[in-house]
Amino acid sequence: MNVNRVLAVAPVRDIEKAVAWYERLLGRPADRRPMPGLADWHLTSAGWVQVFQDPEHAGSTLLNLAVDDLDRELAALSSRGLTAGEVRPGAGRVRFAALHDPDGNRVTLIENPVE
Repeated sequence: MNVNRVLAVAPVRDIEKAVAWYERLLGRPADRRPMPGLADWHLTSAGWVQVFQDPEHAGSTLLNLAVDDLDRELAALSSRGLTAGEVRPGAGRVRFAALHDPDGNRVTLIENPVE
């Protein structure tokens, strides 16, 4: 299998409410709204986050985002009105903090996920 892109999908009940929340999370509007009920952010050339209206599955996603500086990202989130839970240690130098979108999908910011 030759995979050239990974798409992480968060199912939501209300696409417009979710898009507004993910815009605050990611600090910018969606890169594309390719069809009704779908928005995507191209975070890297090979990694996208998609928010998809799917009420039956809303709230069932765990989305991990690797960041270089957890403290800086948490401060940026705070300035946009979002608050993550407590910063927790992982193995080695790993630290992480999580927050939930309006449907309960968990988004975890992870610093130093690969040592």
